[in-house]
Amino acid sequence: MANGTIAFDTLSTSDSVKSNTEKSIDTSYIFNGVAKAWFACDNMAIIDSLNSAGLTDNGDGDLTLTVTNAMGNANYSTGMGAGGSATTDSSIRILEGIDATTARTALAIRLRQGYKPASLTKYDDSLSSIQFFGDLT
Repeated sequence: MANGTIAFDTLSTSDSVKSNTEKSIDTSYIFNGVAKAWFACDNMAIIDSLNSAGLTDNGDGDLTLTVTNAMGNANYSTGMGAGGSATTDSSIRILEGIDATTARTALAIRLRQGYKPASLTKYDDSLSSIQFFGDLT
């Protein structure tokens, strides 16, 4: 089977269900507006992902996520969502480098996933999701 290339600048579709009118969107909007990597984790294990090279467990509530295809630079945007349980509901989640020696790079970010401020306890959070937005190299 031969592989080929399809090149286009705009996607168009007819919205036959609602109005039967053609709709279009610039493909750069689609490309620039989607996550370039995402991770779904459960207690320091990746359960699903996109553009994922792996997870390093650095200790309780401390992990490094690495992407397969590098971001354009270390200034990409990140987002995080986290689940929890009755024992972790008094926690905070921080998605940034732990200290100056663990700054994010184009390939990886180290983050604190779960932290109870009252007891100063770090823990491995359940059902967290992390997304990377920005340009790829």
